[in-house]
Amino acid sequence: MSKKVIVYTSTTCPHCTTAKEYLSSKGVDFEEKNVQSDVAARKELMEKGIMAVPVIKVDEEMVVGVDTEKLDELLG
Repeated sequence: MSKKVIVYTSTTCPHCTTAKEYLSSKGVDFEEKNVQSDVAARKELMEKGIMAVPVIKVDEEMVVGVDTEKLDELLG
């Protein structure tokens, strides 16, 4: 069973680029939601008390920042 992965980003965030490159290097398919242009995505993070990007959502688990150890654990 594959995991659903969403990456919340902003246009000017260098760590967001790092996160996307890391996932791509692992062959992980993901959906990108840019919080600068996607009001619903921004609201979704704010409702969870998250005010920073990148945020990587693996199924229902949220990882703030580029925590490769946690991501590897969640992605299997």
